[in-house]
Amino acid sequence: MKFWSGVIIAVALVATPACGRDAAAQPEHDARPDSAAAKVPPGVAIASAHALATEAGLEIIREGGNAFDAAIAVSAALSVVEPISSGIGGGGFFLLHQAEEDRDVFLDARETSPAAVSSDDYLTEDGEFDRDRATNGPWAAGIPGLPAAFVHLANEYGQLPLERSLAPAIRLADEGFPVYGRMERGYQSRAEVMERYPGTRDTFLIDGRAMREGDTFRQPDLARTLERLAADGFDGFYRGRTAELLLEGVQAEGGVWTADDLASYKVVEREPLRLNYHEWEIVTAPPPSYGGVALAQMLQILAGWELEELDPALRAHLTVESMRRAFRDRTFYLGDPDFVDIPMETLTSRDYAAGLRATIHPQRATPSDMLSGEPTPLEGDETTHFSIIDAQGNRVAATQTVNLLYGSGLVPPGTGVLLNNEMDDFALQPGEANAFGVMGFDANAPEPGKSMLSSMTPTFMLSDDRIAVLGTPGGTRIITMVLLGILGYDAGLDAQSVAALPRFHHQWLPDRISAERGAFSPEVIARLREMGHEVDAPDEQDEMRRSAGRTSSHSWGNLQTVAWNLRDNTLEGGTDPRNEVGSAEVQLTPEP
Repeated sequence: MKFWSGVIIAVALVATPACGRDAAAQPEHDARPDSAAAKVPPGVAIASAHALATEAGLEIIREGGNAFDAAIAVSAALSVVEPISSGIGGGGFFLLHQAEEDRDVFLDARETSPAAVSSDDYLTEDGEFDRDRATNGPWAAGIPGLPAAFVHLANEYGQLPLERSLAPAIRLADEGFPVYGRMERGYQSRAEVMERYPGTRDTFLIDGRAMREGDTFRQPDLARTLERLAADGFDGFYRGRTAELLLEGVQAEGGVWTADDLASYKVVEREPLRLNYHEWEIVTAPPPSYGGVALAQMLQILAGWELEELDPALRAHLTVESMRRAFRDRTFYLGDPDFVDIPMETLTSRDYAAGLRATIHPQRATPSDMLSGEPTPLEGDETTHFSIIDAQGNRVAATQTVNLLYGSGLVPPGTGVLLNNEMDDFALQPGEANAFGVMGFDANAPEPGKSMLSSMTPTFMLSDDRIAVLGTPGGTRIITMVLLGILGYDAGLDAQSVAALPRFHHQWLPDRISAERGAFSPEVIARLREMGHEVDAPDEQDEMRRSAGRTSSHSWGNLQTVAWNLRDNTLEGGTDPRNEVGSAEVQLTPEP
């Protein structure tokens, strides 16, 4: 654990039943540490951003489902209880491991561009970029992919019918759940946009007013939409009555979705990206995520140093410089692999990483002054992630999103479906930064049926001693948070400590390190500034202003992770203490 010896770690304890002390009492199984295939886990571990979603997954496991059935239940439940972060009006990535076949597959359920949309549609009459159209309302929304992912998971990988796996989410939508603080605060920040649309007002206003923490939030229209999906599968969402309502609602607000846009949507199975770091095999997201490529570059750059032997400031400097170079390549080379040629072999090669490493000065920051940049907005609530390991050894790492807080703000009347605003993740105008401060060019320009580039990075880590599943929301910061999580596991931290790690980030432009409060000691900050880095780290006064409601939170992401310790055959879970409603649970398999 030397890697983190110079970083301040403030771990908040959260309720994670059967982790820690309980895990030590788990029953004996075949404990050969050299092969996970030689044994099975002693139960199931699920970590998600909401306790109701974690319980939905455990419910389905108890009824005979596997990790993939549980993934449907958790994902759908999050779609109900976390509209601030995700929903069936959005999309996601599912990294799957089938234990029986020892097979990994990446399920791409990313949103796609409507056929009639072009970059010119996002310009004002004066030829300026129309930020409002790119992030709010019907033009901001791509064709959703999450419902198709549920159908695909149930048909190809699950053991239960879709109707059963969706039942907990339908019940939650019908009966409601208590509004929590993050949900209320997010609505307050987006209320002006959301209350533009009659369908959104019908869904989110309670007795004609904005929701308040503690209110019971019910979504009967969403329950009926989920019931049609459960009964009729793909046609229950992308054709038939739901499709009619979606089209009517989008077109009434000036959008250009068509029936063919919906009916032609397809989930894509892709080969995961694989790389090695120290004794670990990393299995992670390929394009249209740029997370896996960036991880390959950053980890292979960092492999050139013994990080645990370096002083904290130099370790942080080198980590930041690896981040800077990976994000620079993202800008120019990455896009939907079904539409653009990506030089994957070059970008992920050790030789290329060695060349990038050679450009790093060990004591000086490398200026990112090729293009100007704007400050990156602080954020941490958009997108969500969950991690699952079941008693057969199947595992799921899934990250899903509607993009920004409450997506586009548009709910087509009668559906309960809050639509995403993922079109902003395209390079709608070359060199124009999106809401997360990153830009792109032709490789990520919109085309009919094309998926926008994503930062979602669900990841597996495998060694002779341990298997870990992890991921997080956080916009562009997803990738660097997963990187820090990998380095934390590599340093020997347990799952809860990995979930709680303090975070820092650099994305090439703007040219600054952003950091959570407590990520660096004052001495490390001073040394980084001497090296030429601009460091944006909140101080005590920032925290006082934030607690008084005058600034944004300086906490990022919502990392959810589970791990299987092969030496003693125990399970553990970690849920991010920054999130007041997250849950990591381990449920043991009864002895025969």
